[in-house]
Amino acid sequence: MIDTIKKHGGILAVAALLSTALVAVTHALTEDTIKEQQQIQLSKALNQVIPEDRHDNPLHQSCRLIENKDALGTDDAQPFYVATLGGEVSAVAIQAIAPNGYNGAIKVLIGMDATNHQVLGVRVLEHNETPGLGDKVSLRVSDWIRSFSGKTVTSEDDARWAVKKDGGQFDQFTGATITPRAVVGAVKKAAWFVSQHQDALINQPVNCGGAS
Repeated sequence: MIDTIKKHGGILAVAALLSTALVAVTHALTEDTIKEQQQIQLSKALNQVIPEDRHDNPLHQSCRLIENKDALGTDDAQPFYVATLGGEVSAVAIQAIAPNGYNGAIKVLIGMDATNHQVLGVRVLEHNETPGLGDKVSLRVSDWIRSFSGKTVTSEDDARWAVKKDGGQFDQFTGATITPRAVVGAVKKAAWFVSQHQDALINQPVNCGGAS
């Protein structure tokens, strides 16, 4: 009986080792492909929030890591990108986190004109919101995220930057107010932060190659 148990235990141990080795090999083989796909998606999002006719530099290579929990919604440093056209700064983009989504954190990317700080575009990079309700923040599902384009935050307490249910200018979703409220709040805080500290942010050293 003891010998049988030892035998089965040995078989299970070998199986576990083989499974672990297989996972490790699979990860090693796919890691570069995953990183490449992430870079492609990042470049696509950057070119959506800062249109290609507004810059002639590779945006993902102009990245600085910025820390500011109050403005960016997280303790983790977030990427800040500088767009140039003919050698002059034309636009900027920053990543921020809406920590108070219905199903957790929502990662957003905000592009802004470097002169008047008007929002050029916003895209949701990651979310776990409910399909059919909160996922309408994704451009794949609805055009709601386009409603930020052309708007400017005029003060830290700009009341227009809220959903209509709270007296603001942005639509909420039927049965899902929490998600758009979280995104609007995150974009407002990040956009105001950039408008007030843009020169200092631009002068930070280039120290990252893309969003984390």
